[in-house]
Amino acid sequence: MKLQLIGHDYKYVAEQSLLALFPQERPVYGEVDPASDSRWAVITIREDGDQCTVTTELGWDGKSAPFAHTVTLSGDDYAREGQRRRAIGMSFFRAAQAVTGIAPPWGSLTGIRPVKVATELREEGKSWEETDQILRDTYFVTPQRRRLCLDAARYTELADRDRDARDFSLYVGIPFCPTRCAYCSFVSNSVEKSFHLVEPYLEALHQEIVSAGEMVRDLGLRLKSFYMGGGTPTTLSAEQMGRLLDDLCANFDFSHVVERTVEAGRPDTITREKLQVLRDHAVDRISVNPQTMEDNVLRAIGRRHTAADIEATMETVAAVGFPHVNMDLIAGLPEDTPEGFRRSLRRVMDFGTDNLTVHTLSLKKGSRITLEGSRIPTVEEVEEMLTYADPALRAAGFSPYYLYRQKYQSGSFENVGWCRNGGEGLYNIYIMEELHTILSLGGGGSTKMVDRRADRIERVFNLKYPLEYIQRPEKIRENQQAFRDFCHRMLMRTE
Repeated sequence: MKLQLIGHDYKYVAEQSLLALFPQERPVYGEVDPASDSRWAVITIREDGDQCTVTTELGWDGKSAPFAHTVTLSGDDYAREGQRRRAIGMSFFRAAQAVTGIAPPWGSLTGIRPVKVATELREEGKSWEETDQILRDTYFVTPQRRRLCLDAARYTELADRDRDARDFSLYVGIPFCPTRCAYCSFVSNSVEKSFHLVEPYLEALHQEIVSAGEMVRDLGLRLKSFYMGGGTPTTLSAEQMGRLLDDLCANFDFSHVVERTVEAGRPDTITREKLQVLRDHAVDRISVNPQTMEDNVLRAIGRRHTAADIEATMETVAAVGFPHVNMDLIAGLPEDTPEGFRRSLRRVMDFGTDNLTVHTLSLKKGSRITLEGSRIPTVEEVEEMLTYADPALRAAGFSPYYLYRQKYQSGSFENVGWCRNGGEGLYNIYIMEELHTILSLGGGGSTKMVDRRADRIERVFNLKYPLEYIQRPEKIRENQQAFRDFCHRMLMRTE
C-alpha cells in the first residue's frame, strides 16, 4: 500500500496501523495518485494551538473514504507524542472501516501494549465498567479482547502496588541455540556454527556483570526480579551455567528479588544436571517451550526433538522441583491445524504447570518461514485456535495476566500469558507494562529506563551479535553511562 504523510513523519505509527488492519500489505512511500494507485492512504496532521486533527483518506481497489479525528493535546512533549499516535491510529482505522467494513479484534488499537490503554484509564479514575465502555465505544475492541485486556490490567495493578523508584529488574541474554527455529528472527547463533564463541562471550559477559553490579550499588538501586533469556540459556553446559549464576550472585544483591527466572527453552538442551544447577542457585521459575506437541509440526519448524522428548523433560523438571514452570505454544505454525493445536494445548495443560503462554505466529523478516515461503495456517484457522484456547484455559483455572502484540502477527491477534492463581511471572508484567527499569546485559539485549514520575522512557541497545559484543566493550561502557545519567536524574526527582 502506498502511504503519503503530510505535515508529519510518523512512519512507524502509520506502518503499525497498516499492518494491524492489512497484515498482507507492505508500506511504500510516495505521492499518491488515486487515478493510478489501487491501494493507498494519505495521512495528514494539522495543528492549531492545542488542537490536533488527523485526517486519513484511504483508497482500496477503487473505493475511497476520508476520516478526520481531532484531539486536544496536553501534558509534556512525550505525552503529546502519544496523543498524536493514537489519533493517527483512530483516523486510519475509521477510514479503513468505512472503505472495507473490516472489524479487527483489537479495533483501532495498533500498539503492542493494549493493556496500557486500560491501566491509563484506571489511573485517571475510571471504573472497570467505564474502562470497558471506552474500549468498546471509542476503540471498537471486541468483547473477547476487552475481557483479556481488563483481566491483564488487574494483574498489572496488583504488581504495581509496592512500587519503589529504586526498583529495577535484571535481564541476561544468552544468544545461542542448538539450532535455529524456522519462525525465529531473534538474534541467536547456532552453537553448531559458533561453539568457539561461547567461552569468549561468557568472559565478556563477566566483565559487563562486574561493572554493572558496581554501577547499581553506586546508584542504590534495588533488584526486584531476574530473568535469563535468549536464545536458549540451557545451551550452556551445567558448569558454564553455574559459573554465570555465581558471577551474578557475587555482583548483585538478590535479597529483595521476588522471582528468578531462566528460560530452559528447548527440551533438547535440558538435562537433570543443568536443572539442579538452577535450583541450587535459587531459580524458582523456568520455561520449557515446546511450541507444539505435534511431531510433524516440530519437524517443520526445525526442532530436533519429539513430543515424547518433551514429556520426558517435564518428568525431570517435576523431579527436580521448580515451584513455577511456564510452557509456550504458538498458534499458526507451519503444518499445524486447529485440531493439532487443540491436541497440543490439552497435552500441555495435563502437565500441571501453573503458567502457559499462547503466542500467535509473527511472520517477521529474517525468519526461515518468511524466507522459504513455508505453508502456514490461514488467519481463519489461527482464529479458530485462539477461540478454542481462551475458554479451555479459563475452564482449567487459568487467567490472562499479561499480553502484547507484534508486527506481522497473523490476523492482528496477540500473545497472552496465562497463569493459575499465584503463578504469574512478574517480570513479564514489569517489562511489558513498563512499570520499572529493565537493565539488560549481554548481546542483543535492550535496556529500558523508566521514570514514572516524569512519564519518561529511554532505551539503549546492546550490540546484537556475539562477536560484535565480544570485540566492542566500549559500547557497554557507553550504555552504562547513559544508564547512570538517566537514573541520577530520576532519583533526584524523588528526593
